[in-house]
Amino acid sequence: MSGPLVVLVGPMGVGKSTVGQLLADRLGVSYRDTDDDIVAEQGRTIAEIFVDEGESVFRAIEKAAVHRALAEHDGILALGGGAILDAGTRALLAGQRVAYLSMDVEEAVKRTGLNAARPLLAVNPRKQWRELMEARRHLYEEVATAVIATDGRTPEEVTEAALDALELKEA
Repeated sequence: MSGPLVVLVGPMGVGKSTVGQLLADRLGVSYRDTDDDIVAEQGRTIAEIFVDEGESVFRAIEKAAVHRALAEHDGILALGGGAILDAGTRALLAGQRVAYLSMDVEEAVKRTGLNAARPLLAVNPRKQWRELMEARRHLYEEVATAVIATDGRTPEEVTEAALDALELKEA
């Protein structure tokens, strides 16, 4: 199998970056986050891209970053929460080892505070988070090799669950 060892997907604030780094450390591989790639390439935050250019421009930038990372990276790769909206990206994820980190809205509130730094949650964040998840949950599930619930778990516990679910051995 070419491409990343594991691809992490899930909603914003679920812990993809934290768990991804822990997985990379435990497996002795490198970690990469496509959101970080976008910020480095664009020289501005994702929120700024949304505000300045709109969601459709951001999604095009994101698609290119995800496709590049899937082709280049062989460690742990975390995708932005909306990356799975693109059908081409979902097709590239077929055959990859994909872990969907899931959480419910109450956990999302605790973790993100559903704050203004999340451009898609600027107005009525709880309602918007629920609507985003209703639109995306089936897409996360479609690409997932394993679904790992994160509710009430520490990042270490989620990492352990991911290693077990994906049947990976530590380095």
